Amino acid sequence: MAFSKHFLVASDFDQTLSFNDSGSILSELIGASRFQDKVDGLAGTNLVQQGGELAYLIRHDPEFRGVRREHLEETGRRVRLRSNIPALVEFLDRGLDGYRFSFFVISAAPREVIQSALAGIVAPDHVFGTELEYDASGEVRSIVRVPAGYGKVRVVEELESRLGTAPDRTIYIGDGSSDVHVMLHVNNRSGFTVAVSENTQLARIARRTVLSDDAFSVTVPILEDVLGRGVGEIRTLFESNGLTLAQWDKARTDRVTVGDPRQQAAIAGETNPLRLALADEDEAVA
Repeated sequence: MAFSKHFLVASDFDQTLSFNDSGSILSELIGASRFQDKVDGLAGTNLVQQGGELAYLIRHDPEFRGVRREHLEETGRRVRLRSNIPALVEFLDRGLDGYRFSFFVISAAPREVIQSALAGIVAPDHVFGTELEYDASGEVRSIVRVPAGYGKVRVVEELESRLGTAPDRTIYIGDGSSDVHVMLHVNNRSGFTVAVSENTQLARIARRTVLSDDAFSVTVPILEDVLGRGVGEIRTLFESNGLTLAQWDKARTDRVTVGDPRQQAAIAGETNPLRLALADEDEAVA
């Protein structure tokens, strides 16, 4: 099969391909307390880029300092993944007539967690997560790299260079505030972005938003908006992959407030302090 167009498809991990935050699972595994409070506190101080909070805690929080590689791998095994990730990866690997896709995971979650969670589904060298170095005892010695915030942009650019793909053929899938930088970057270079959550900040940036428990659902906007496939073709493609597009509710909500300019002017006049004072004087004379 001859391919003419090559796309880079990059996806976040936590709550994009999974239902859980790997940091919460790790904290439960090692018995660490108040994980979300600590993350919120770091986010509030802007000490680290959004998404990089777990890496910071692993190096600096006393309760996380004992984290070892085996803890991270076990965390990955406990992550609850979205349905049909294997079908999504197989579809992208197989490609379509005239199109091929290279799929990568880019996340601030520790690489060992992601590789463990996606073992047998995504090749280890297609996973970019927080890279850690370990000492002789197996504990974390240092942080090599954290693909959070602008760090994700750097990984996307490196992959585009490695694959030889044009920026307008990059597709990024994410769920939260840590994906804002990379989505803006992809959009600014005419790429395509998909949000898989109701995060209001992200929804204003992403080209499309898809809400589903099934990972294969992200193919819908890609097929429709990027490849120009119709609804019937998309349903047929789902069926050819052993799936059924049982429900597809396309909705857009515009919240609009409409006012009569004359009415608004009247209201403004009634609440004008000078007019209210004159009215009070008229009542007193009367």
